[in-house]
Amino acid sequence: MKLSRIAAILISAVCAATVFAGGAKDTQTTGNPVIGISKIVAHPALDAVEKGIQDELTEQGIVARYDLQNANGDVNTATQIASKFRRDRVNAIVAIATPTAVAAANSVKDIPVIFSVVTDPIAAGLVTSLDRGSGNVTGLSDKTDIYAHLALFKKVAGIKTLGHIYTSSEANSAASLAEIEKACKELSISLIVQSINNSSEVKQATEAIIKRVDGIYLTTDNTVYSALPALVEVTLANKKPLFSSDTTSAAEGGALIASGFDYYKAGRATGKLVAEVLAGKKPESMPVKFLTDPSELDLVLDLDVAKICGITLPADLIASANKIIENGKLTTK
Repeated sequence: MKLSRIAAILISAVCAATVFAGGAKDTQTTGNPVIGISKIVAHPALDAVEKGIQDELTEQGIVARYDLQNANGDVNTATQIASKFRRDRVNAIVAIATPTAVAAANSVKDIPVIFSVVTDPIAAGLVTSLDRGSGNVTGLSDKTDIYAHLALFKKVAGIKTLGHIYTSSEANSAASLAEIEKACKELSISLIVQSINNSSEVKQATEAIIKRVDGIYLTTDNTVYSALPALVEVTLANKKPLFSSDTTSAAEGGALIASGFDYYKAGRATGKLVAEVLAGKKPESMPVKFLTDPSELDLVLDLDVAKICGITLPADLIASANKIIENGKLTTK
């Protein structure tokens, strides 16, 4: 690891909301549980999860101390953060997104690990069944209905050739790609795929396929979303619609349609799991949590993007959306 990266990690540790040197020592002196939270990268959705976790625990009357860490998109850094949590003997580890969850689960076997917003925890090797956790690991999935998304995209935007950009090293993204391929085949949509390794490649990847597709579809790929403004710049310049599975990031504008979970509420649901673990419940006895309540879902429509792309959104779809962007302003119903 380069010295600059080590320095960045140390600075991040100092600047976190509540940071501490040793989890076990802190618990002994204050009686408050210590929770290590690690996210793979900073962007609105994952930041919302992090905040939701803390707000839920506060609402439940749990006065916790937090070590908030950001791996800045680097898997090796995620592993080092997990090792730090193990050395500090935190009371629980919350790993937001697949790479940090895998790093924590592989590095720590004697502290509860609660993953959050992991699309396919079985494919990621975190659990062997959705009905129960595995050893010290359980958590929450943000799996979405890809077929329903693409069927809607085809209906609204007339998509015949779909573009998809994903991170090849993320297990979630690979699992989602298989679902996209299956759905495209069933819907008679051609698919053009471009893989990336890091967020700096997102704009170039979008430019490489934008002329050959009718629109871009994104699943919950955190590396891609960390560079979403660059992707949106390309899609809008070419008047091509974007369908996003991340409604939190879409609130900033640029996606014709965004359908998925409210990530703050996903954080609240994750916080409930953490509270159960702190109360003594064993992760292996806890099934993987899914968000199924309609109140936990969002549908965001950007009427400005529709106008740029020359697309007329159906009145019934507009009526069903709980968030509308028009004239650059977000309105929540």
